[in-house]
Amino acid sequence: MSKSVIRLQAIKLRKQGISVREIAKKVGVAKSTASLWVRHIMLTPSQLKKLMSNSHRGWSAGRMLGSLSQKNKRLSLIETENESGRIEFSNLSLRDLKIAGLCLYWAEGSKKNRKVNFCNSDPKMIKFFITWINKVYQIPSHELSCYVGINEAHKNRERMVKDYWHRQTDIPFENFTKTSFKKYPLKKTFENFDEHYGTLSIQVRRPARIFYQIIGQIHGLSMAT
Repeated sequence: MSKSVIRLQAIKLRKQGISVREIAKKVGVAKSTASLWVRHIMLTPSQLKKLMSNSHRGWSAGRMLGSLSQKNKRLSLIETENESGRIEFSNLSLRDLKIAGLCLYWAEGSKKNRKVNFCNSDPKMIKFFITWINKVYQIPSHELSCYVGINEAHKNRERMVKDYWHRQTDIPFENFTKTSFKKYPLKKTFENFDEHYGTLSIQVRRPARIFYQIIGQIHGLSMAT
């Protein structure tokens, strides 16, 4: 049985409230490995209460409560800082947006063949690129073309995947070109197989009108430090 399948079994058991020690025994891996696989799963209060009452082999209620407290503090800190960041950048000026978008394109965008092309799997980053290209360079969505890149194992989900990216971007369906299916076998079984949407590559039609402008502005940024 592949490690990815065993990992999914471990995750399923943890969601049932099984202790890490018991999971390790059931799936036949080291406790440290089982812990790594399931550490992202939050147990319900009733599951925690059951584990604490059982005091699984050295795991005292105090230690478990302490661990839970630390996790809750970390989650609270993440939530606080996320909100702080949202407030800080809630009113970007056009210049702020321009600089942020240039840095993003500098790192991730195409700088060759006079193409303005951006590819990513993060829908938030894709949306940011579209907003940047629209507000800074006045390129509307209907002047963008795009295509999905995804493993051929998802061929039966092609329409669903395109629907997802259409909803995320508002790019018209007719602007979606042929999907690029990656022809290599999946070596793992993924729990979120039906929630995977590959990457989206976005290209500006008639890119020459802004390509050299973008490259020149990136050059200017590179000389500013």
